Amino acid sequence: MSNDPTKPAVQLALSAGIASVLVAGVLVALKLWALAETGALSIAASLADSALDLMMSLGAAAAIVYAARPADEDHAFGHTSAEDLAALAQSAFILVSSAVIGWSAIRRLMADTPHQLASEGRGLVVMVASILITLALVWWQGRVARRTGSKVVAADRLHYLGDLLPSLGAIAALWVSSRYGIASIDAVVALAAAAVMTVGALHIGKDAWGALMDHTADPRIVEGIGRIAADWPGVRGYHDLKTRTAGSRVFVNLHIELDGDQSLREAHDIGAALRRAILAAYPQTDVIIHKDVYGRP
Repeated sequence: MSNDPTKPAVQLALSAGIASVLVAGVLVALKLWALAETGALSIAASLADSALDLMMSLGAAAAIVYAARPADEDHAFGHTSAEDLAALAQSAFILVSSAVIGWSAIRRLMADTPHQLASEGRGLVVMVASILITLALVWWQGRVARRTGSKVVAADRLHYLGDLLPSLGAIAALWVSSRYGIASIDAVVALAAAAVMTVGALHIGKDAWGALMDHTADPRIVEGIGRIAADWPGVRGYHDLKTRTAGSRVFVNLHIELDGDQSLREAHDIGAALRRAILAAYPQTDVIIHKDVYGRP
């Protein structure tokens, strides 16, 4: 029987990752069929988004497993930067997909003969089913994120929540086309979805690039760590609080100033307790604390 208290949390987070991969795979298959039946660009936009979901879900599941690996001789700070490399590749994929969909939508809008959709009813059934499946996944991911504190699961859940917009847009386009025969609404919805995807891709790429360039952590995290250090019993002051991000991890280096007349054991206990407090407040951090004598340069 394992005594590792983190094992149940890792297993629960992995269950959410596997569920995410399965759902994304089902949605890709359903939307491929719906696209073949209807020829709707709005469904193509939703399909591209689901294909991205599948890639991101595979990456998230791999990250959960990979992040559990301890640092080794070749990777003293762990392996979390792989998440940022994957995110850059994903952002490039989104940009290419959104450009193809956007250009196709513009061509349809500029065409002399409007493109007529087909089998709108079947497409509506598929899109409604995809929304219900996504909502079920989001509910499960929310439970897992709350119980485990997994940032990977929380981020994946946020992404799936954002994916509901293209699906709702596809439903609106198919319904308007079926009810009123206005096929051009499909291209308009696809163009809007492509714009949303582009903005999202740029945001993901910017964050990943910043992490690979050792960008500092969120200012709220830095300020929070500073407040904990400043108020900690036995700490006379602190300086050189430095942070950098790598994937879902935040590496923290902190110098604290202690009474130089106390014993080494007392100084060690103060630093160890402070480190535990920071980890409890920010579980995604990896903290190194240096101890300096108060009042000395």
